[in-house]
Amino acid sequence: MDPTIPDRNTVLAALDGVLDPKTGKGLAAAGLVRGLTIGPGRAGFMLEVPGSETALYAPVRDAAQAALSAVAGVAKAQVVLTAEHEAPPPAEGVTRVRKGARVAQDPQAAPVPPADAARPAHVRRVIAVASGKGGVGKSTVSVNLATAFAQLGLRVGLLDADVYGPSAPRMLGLDGQPAFVDGKLQPLEAWGLKVMSIGFLVDEGAPMIWRGPMASSAVRQMMNDVAWGSEAEPLDLLVVDLPPGTGDIQLTLIQKMKIDGVVIVSTPQEIALIDARRAASMFQKTATPILGVIENMAFFTDPATGAPIPIFGTGGARLEAERLGVPLLAEVPLEMVLREACDAGRPLVVTAPDSPAAKAFAAAAKALMI
Repeated sequence: MDPTIPDRNTVLAALDGVLDPKTGKGLAAAGLVRGLTIGPGRAGFMLEVPGSETALYAPVRDAAQAALSAVAGVAKAQVVLTAEHEAPPPAEGVTRVRKGARVAQDPQAAPVPPADAARPAHVRRVIAVASGKGGVGKSTVSVNLATAFAQLGLRVGLLDADVYGPSAPRMLGLDGQPAFVDGKLQPLEAWGLKVMSIGFLVDEGAPMIWRGPMASSAVRQMMNDVAWGSEAEPLDLLVVDLPPGTGDIQLTLIQKMKIDGVVIVSTPQEIALIDARRAASMFQKTATPILGVIENMAFFTDPATGAPIPIFGTGGARLEAERLGVPLLAEVPLEMVLREACDAGRPLVVTAPDSPAAKAFAAAAKALMI
C-alpha cells in the first residue's frame, strides 16, 4: 500500500503547536516554516535563524520534528536548522557596484585564499566542479567524475551544491532522506559514493523559492553538518557540484570551504566559454588552483561513417585550457547512452565503462590523481 500524503493544513497546525521562543507565536504563524515539503509518508522544512541563536532553537527543531512525526501519514519527518548570516564582504580586489559605475579591480590586490576557509571534518581533499553557465553538463561531469574516483579505490563524497537545480538524486538513482545522528546529517550512499543534496529534502520538481542568504545557509549546513567521514575512515575526496554562475553560493563555498582545486566544464562554443572564463577568474581571485578543463558535448559521432561531428564547434575548450595554463582533462562526446544513464540513475562509468564518454571521465579522474 502506497504511503498517504499528509494534509498540509494539519501539518501547519501541528507546527503552530510549537512556539517560537522569541515571539511566543507558533512556528508557522511566526514565519519560521521555510521551504515546507510534503510528500507520500513524509514532511519537512527549513528552520532558519540568526547564527547567534542556533543553540536557542536547537530544542525547537527537535520539538518541531516530533510534532511532524505525530501527524497522521508522516512516517519520516525532517527539520533542518540553518543559520542565517550577514552577506559577506566583497572579495579582496572587487569594488561594489553603484548605479552608473563600472566594476573595477584593485591593481594592488594580490589573490589570496580566504583566511577562515577549512575543509569539512574528516575530508582530506576537496575538488569543485564549476561552470559559468547552465546547460553545459556540469552535473553530469560531477557525478561521473566522482564515480570514476570511487572506481579507482578512493573513499569519495559528492556534495550537490546546486540548490536551485539539484540533479544528483536523479542521476544516482537515490530517493530518500538523510537521517540525523548525533547532530549530523548522514549522507545517502550509492555507487560507492556518499552523497548529500538539497534534493533529498524537497520533492522533485518543487521550486526552491529562496533568497540568496537562505540558499547559502543550506549549503553551509551541507558542508559542515554532514558526517562525510570519521577519524578511522576519513573521506579521501569530496567532489562539489557547484551551481552555474558566480553568485552567493559560490562565494559562500569559496570563503568557508578550503577547495584544493577546481575543474572547469564548458562546451566548445564561444558563448559557453565566455561564462567559463568568468568562473575561472572568480577562482583565480581567491588563489584557488584550477586543475584543468573538461570539454563536454565535444562532438557527436556519425553512426554511418564514425566521423566526429562537432555540433557546438571545435577546439574552444582546448584553447581556453592553454590560455589558463592548465591541461585539457577530457573531451567528452555527446552520446545517447550517457543521457540514458543519467536519466536512469546509473552512472555511465560503472554501467558502460567501455563507452567513449565513460573512458573520457575515467581518464580525467586518473589525470587529477597525479
